[in-house]
Amino acid sequence: MMECAIRPRSLTSWPGLQLPPHRLSPSLLRAYRMTGYTTAGITIRIGRRSAEMDRLLLSHRQREAAFVTAFNPFSRPMPPGWNRRMQASLTRAASRRITLPASGRWRRWSESHIAVIGSFRWTAVLARKYRQHAIVILRLGQPSRLVYTSPGI
Repeated sequence: MMECAIRPRSLTSWPGLQLPPHRLSPSLLRAYRMTGYTTAGITIRIGRRSAEMDRLLLSHRQREAAFVTAFNPFSRPMPPGWNRRMQASLTRAASRRITLPASGRWRRWSESHIAVIGSFRWTAVLARKYRQHAIVILRLGQPSRLVYTSPGI
């Protein structure tokens, strides 16, 4: 299978979201690309399309979704208890949306996520509140993408 390059898309190109573009380190971009993002037994990777995820979106009558976490803001490791409390806060903040428990895993690294079904723009704003560099977005029939949510640090 051909490996797809990451092409992060800045939110500045989406109407209604005004954020400055920034760059992530090559090692952090590689970590995003190699991570498997899983929800409802479906694992996706950035730059790849998922027929299973398309079916999940259609089952909720939606065309978009996004993976988001509150763990390790701006990629700075935090204590496990702090991460769990912030993830619980994120889950409560998204409680009026359709959400599914999710995770991101690569090698020995793992973080809890939620998959927010519906427009990713709302999720991007929430991710910025929880100081996340980016979210992984999914659109029906398209490869998943990494979208920046915060200014560079």
